[in-house]
Amino acid sequence: MKRREFLTSITALGVASTIPVVTKAEVINGGQPWEPGQVKTPPSPPRQGGLQYLTQHEFDTVGAIAERFIPADETSLSGKEAGCATFIDRQLAGDYGNAVAIYRLGKFVKGTAEQGPQSPLTPAQRYRLGLAALDKAVQQQYGKDFISLSGEQQDKVLTALENVTLDLGEEVETKVFFELLLQNVREGFLSDPIYGGNKEMTSWKMIGFPGARYDFRDLLPKKGQKLNIIPTSLIDNQL
Repeated sequence: MKRREFLTSITALGVASTIPVVTKAEVINGGQPWEPGQVKTPPSPPRQGGLQYLTQHEFDTVGAIAERFIPADETSLSGKEAGCATFIDRQLAGDYGNAVAIYRLGKFVKGTAEQGPQSPLTPAQRYRLGLAALDKAVQQQYGKDFISLSGEQQDKVLTALENVTLDLGEEVETKVFFELLLQNVREGFLSDPIYGGNKEMTSWKMIGFPGARYDFRDLLPKKGQKLNIIPTSLIDNQL
């Protein structure tokens, strides 16, 4: 994906204002909270330091994907260098990865694309199943795993994922998995560095975002001037 396509596609993630009626729905069996075995204990808090959810191989695969989504150029680091995989690893270990804020006790009815994913899987589970399925599919086609492919081959695989022409099996919804990867890499690239991505505030410097500044009163008299503001991270505010 070219950098211009990546940046312009950020604004194309709006939610449809109308939801079509589903006429033929596929029921995905979930569970109800009153049924045996459905109520689970809260997830453990993320560990401090090191990988928190992803295995090393999964982490390296996510890093390679981030490298292809956001290649390095003269304006910023690549998605891999910026720490997108670290951001994703930490998010998957916490509330986001465990879908704490999402109702998922079923029953789940698979609707239309406009209605979004209807599944009992958490983002963390999607990554575990999706990355394993990705390697399996790539092994069948190239005889090696994703991180061992050349950059050109990786681009072809990711394009096939985007176009849903690479079969990841019954457990993984290919389009949903691709869009999850793309969304999370974007978030890691543009987030505050305190969350593990956007190393050296590389994306903020590229787009001219000032970051988590307290206020701009000192800049009010400089109307029309080029400010060249050095971005400020929440990490800086903790010092």
